[in-house]
Amino acid sequence: MQEEMITVPCPNCGKDVMWDELSPWRPFCSKRCQLIDLGEWAAEEKRIPSSGDQTDSDDWSEEQP
Repeated sequence: MQEEMITVPCPNCGKDVMWDELSPWRPFCSKRCQLIDLGEWAAEEKRIPSSGDQTDSDDWSEEQP
């Protein structure tokens, strides 16, 4: 029985990546693409869209209840 090879596009460069244990940086094609993506998240160039204008600190207060 032959297993089907699953490939996914690298989120950074689009190169096809095999989805198995032989691809240690999956879904990225390389450590370089993985670090570029991490840097974009750290620099807040990428973000998950939200439906509201509320920030994490809106419900927080230094005042004692």
